[in-house]
Amino acid sequence: MFAEVIIPLALPKNYTWAVPEHLLEQVKPGVRVEVGLKQTKRYAGVVKRIHDERPEFFEAKDILNVLDAEPIVYPEQLKLWEWIARYYMCSEGEVMAAALPSHFKLSSETQLVFNEEYGENFDQLDHDEYLVGEALLLKKELKIGEVQQLLDSSHVYPVIKRLIDKKVCFVWEALKETYTPKKETFVLLNPVYDNEDELAKLLNEDKKLQRAEKQMELLLSYLHLMKTEGEVSKPQLLKKSNATDAQLKGLVDKHILFLEKRHVDRLMYLPRNINIDFTLTPAQQTALEAVQASLVEKPVCLLHGVTSSGKTQVYIKLIEQFVRKGKQVLYLLPEIALTSQIIRRLQRHFGGYIGIYHSKFNQNERLEIWNKVKNGELKIVLGARSSLFLPFSDLGLIVGDEEHDASYKQQDPAPRYHARDGAVYYASLFNARVLLGSATPSVESYYNAQTQKYGFVTLNERFGGVQLPIINIIDTKKILRPDRDKVIISPELQAAIENTLQKNKQVILFQNRRGYSPYQICQACGWIPQCKYCDVSLTFHKNTNKLHCHYCGTVYPPVYTCMACGSDRFLTRNFGTEKIEEQLEEMFPKYRIARMDVDSVKGKTAHDSLIQQFEQQKLDMLVGTQMVVKGLDFEHVELVGILDADSLLSFADFRVNERAFQLMEQVSGRAGRKDTQGHVMIQVSNTRHPVLGYVQQHDYHSFYLHEIEGRKQFAYPPFSRCILLTFKHYVKDVADAAANSVAASLKTAFGNYLVGPAEPVVNRIRNQYLMELLIKLPREAQIIQHCKQQIQEQIAILHNHQYFKKVVVIVDVDTM
Repeated sequence: MFAEVIIPLALPKNYTWAVPEHLLEQVKPGVRVEVGLKQTKRYAGVVKRIHDERPEFFEAKDILNVLDAEPIVYPEQLKLWEWIARYYMCSEGEVMAAALPSHFKLSSETQLVFNEEYGENFDQLDHDEYLVGEALLLKKELKIGEVQQLLDSSHVYPVIKRLIDKKVCFVWEALKETYTPKKETFVLLNPVYDNEDELAKLLNEDKKLQRAEKQMELLLSYLHLMKTEGEVSKPQLLKKSNATDAQLKGLVDKHILFLEKRHVDRLMYLPRNINIDFTLTPAQQTALEAVQASLVEKPVCLLHGVTSSGKTQVYIKLIEQFVRKGKQVLYLLPEIALTSQIIRRLQRHFGGYIGIYHSKFNQNERLEIWNKVKNGELKIVLGARSSLFLPFSDLGLIVGDEEHDASYKQQDPAPRYHARDGAVYYASLFNARVLLGSATPSVESYYNAQTQKYGFVTLNERFGGVQLPIINIIDTKKILRPDRDKVIISPELQAAIENTLQKNKQVILFQNRRGYSPYQICQACGWIPQCKYCDVSLTFHKNTNKLHCHYCGTVYPPVYTCMACGSDRFLTRNFGTEKIEEQLEEMFPKYRIARMDVDSVKGKTAHDSLIQQFEQQKLDMLVGTQMVVKGLDFEHVELVGILDADSLLSFADFRVNERAFQLMEQVSGRAGRKDTQGHVMIQVSNTRHPVLGYVQQHDYHSFYLHEIEGRKQFAYPPFSRCILLTFKHYVKDVADAAANSVAASLKTAFGNYLVGPAEPVVNRIRNQYLMELLIKLPREAQIIQHCKQQIQEQIAILHNHQYFKKVVVIVDVDTM
């Protein structure tokens, strides 16, 4: 017998190993097996299938060992991996590497493992160390070969040694399990004292105990905790009684208490109960019934509900029905920032039935959630896109909240999958149902609903009958500034902020740029400081007093003299969240202001604590990037300001109008969610842009009709399938030649569908030059499949050519 095994490498097809006689009963699909490649390399791979087809062109090596008694993944997951690999043009090994917690991915190759305790601040690292550190932060593990590829050098050992010395990472060479269960010491009462008379005698008559006051206090604290909690851990007891280890040891030596070590969960779970303590409004109830009817007829339904219409409550009622049937539910969210608010709501209603899964959890915590989902202990999982890979055994429903969000699409590394589309396929394997929800659906999903591929339900009434916010457009061209820079806060917006704060209401200001100033410019000659490794200007961050590249992460000292003409007169142009925060502190010194962006919100609980402070009105104003836009619910926010709408409306991308409408409508939806009508002020110079009119009217349907015409005319999705090929190389001419070579080969069969090759807007990142080739294919499965095969063949031919051997080709299917 032979086994097709998936190993966590980017191999074009899965390798086959022979199953030795003595392992025949243990080897089954879904278990991990230890296999060898070349002479010394060892991998833990997942068995995909067992068969009796002897390989024709090579002698199959034996499987060395079986690592699991039971499968760690189910057949449905293996089918999902296969579909993602086939559809998104990557290998099943790459999908496996993304899907499994690190503790399941074992290898005997020398690997660097990221030290989670080091954190995410790489300011102390030089450029090469920074590149490897950042790659480790993203991937958690790197092979030596990957480091050589990353630095384009075979001499990487000095860099690796410095990283180990600085404790950024560790070396891991042995094939071994790295998961260790967490143990905790629990305190137990001697069974002798289970008898109430014996316990009373001990407390009232034992002279030694009565003389040891602290021990007596400790014992009484223990008895109280036992009564309220049911079991008592050692840290819990010492904290409550304010006692020391020595005092506890005294009670243990007297055989009154015993200590016992036990395996415990790293994550705390609430008691398991369902408590739905609200009733739906008539509009919500109608929407729920329409969703239920739709899901009977079609597997996918789109719920288009205006902001603050109470979509979450409709989800909760639907989830309750599936949980009561014993089914599992996956609740997908695009951002970790959203999970903290939603989890508090869901825990109130479902208690310990619910678990969370996202990248901020460490690997041990992820493994424990994985196992609880696999054995059916967790009925509801709330998570970001990676939670799609969890091993559900009886999935009944997937809720895709904020389904329009671009964060559902993985950008780097492979697999570059879209969690929303993957969810629709994954649900079909269980015959489960999918509910997609948004106030601003993606054009593709809305098109699917309009063409009746998906069910469609609308919820047009805000919860509590609150009106949608009034939207004012402020023309920044009419506001003159002596330095001709952009207006940060117009007099009109300043007056509205003052008025809102005086009413004890809150304000959110949105700007889609972090940092202090997106670029500095020499007043004398116009020179702008740029990154050495990327073709972009540097952003000044006042917080660190450094210039940062937002593409490769390199940090530079501030520039005081122009490198071109020597002048020391610089102007800062445009503004980021740091500069807004500084200006607000000057304008409104009495009020409490916070910033919410990637730089200010770090660590597992940072999002949650900032959101809770704002919810509890411990803050008056919140300035932020897209983090403040997405689905957050603050009942005291009355005013929202969009400070630079021009930056949203001027990207070179076919989705620019869609993204701009979604961002502006979503951020305006944070205003006036309870009692009073909210107010939104949009600062913009291009006041005639058609998207602004649709936002002012909150008219998604008219926006969609306008947008779909343009998409149809120029054959963009949903009328085509887009595949983007990006060619990367350290020499510009090589990247150009590689892109043109592949384009020429594809031209014969797909000439009408090719756009490019051309340089992207940013044509150099991390010292690699980029060229792009876009393929817009008609929605015909046969043509798409043929094109994908041709692309893979052409990439293989390209890499066989000595000149193009080191060209990196990235294939992005359904590019965002």
